[in-house]
Amino acid sequence: MIQSFACALMLVFIFTAHAARAQFTVDVSKITCEQFNVMQKADSVAIWLSGYYHGGRRNPVIEINKFEEKAREVRAACRQPENFTRPIMQLIDASMPK
Repeated sequence: MIQSFACALMLVFIFTAHAARAQFTVDVSKITCEQFNVMQKADSVAIWLSGYYHGGRRNPVIEINKFEEKAREVRAACRQPENFTRPIMQLIDASMPK
C-alpha cells in the first residue's frame, strides 16, 4: 500500500514538474501597449524587441545605456492613453528614423 502511494506521488511530481517547465509562444507583433504595460515579462519582451530591431539592421552591438533609455521611452509612450490599443511594434516603427 505504501509502495503504490509512493509510486503515485512520484508520478504526480513528474507530471507537475513537466507542466512547470511548459513554454508558450507569443506573437510580439500583436502585443498592444496596454498589454505591455501590465505584462509580467515586459523586460523580456523589451530585450527581444531590441534584438529583433538590431538584427534587422545587422548590428550585433548593443549599448546598454542606450537600450535602457530607449526602453524607458517606449514604456513612457505606451502609458499615453492614445497608444493603449496600438501594437508596440507599430509604435517603435513609427519612432525609428526612415
